[in-house]
Amino acid sequence: MKWYHSLLFLLVIPAGQLLGQTGLRSTHFNLEKGLAIQGYDPVAYFTANKAVKGRKELAAYAEGVTYYFSTAENKELFLKDFRKYEPQYGGWCAYAMGASGEKVEIDPATFKIVNGKLYLFYHSWTNNTLNKWNRDESNLKTFADQNWQKLFQ
Repeated sequence: MKWYHSLLFLLVIPAGQLLGQTGLRSTHFNLEKGLAIQGYDPVAYFTANKAVKGRKELAAYAEGVTYYFSTAENKELFLKDFRKYEPQYGGWCAYAMGASGEKVEIDPATFKIVNGKLYLFYHSWTNNTLNKWNRDESNLKTFADQNWQKLFQ
């Protein structure tokens, strides 16, 4: 095999892996027409400690997923290290992922940051899953991590 064939092979494999990763993300993440977190700014959870609606004109695309941002600064932070700011479990309810391995919708205003990771939760007037998560966080997180790995293969 000539040296340039080896180089071509090395370039093709990572591109194929990236396309596979992008496809998995767009298939398994909690998205509405490709948009994550119902248009909320993922960085604001960390910088403002609250859910802040993003703006369409401040959108960024990360491996098959679109995010909106409330400020240009937040968008820049995200682009430097998007995985740092993305919600765990593809933006699905962390409690449901841990309790049953199900993809359950979230209320973007119901969240928790633990060890620099963003967790989102379902919340209705009768059911706040963040409260349930807090009662058994360690076990639920372990199960949620395992369940997400099974789904995201």
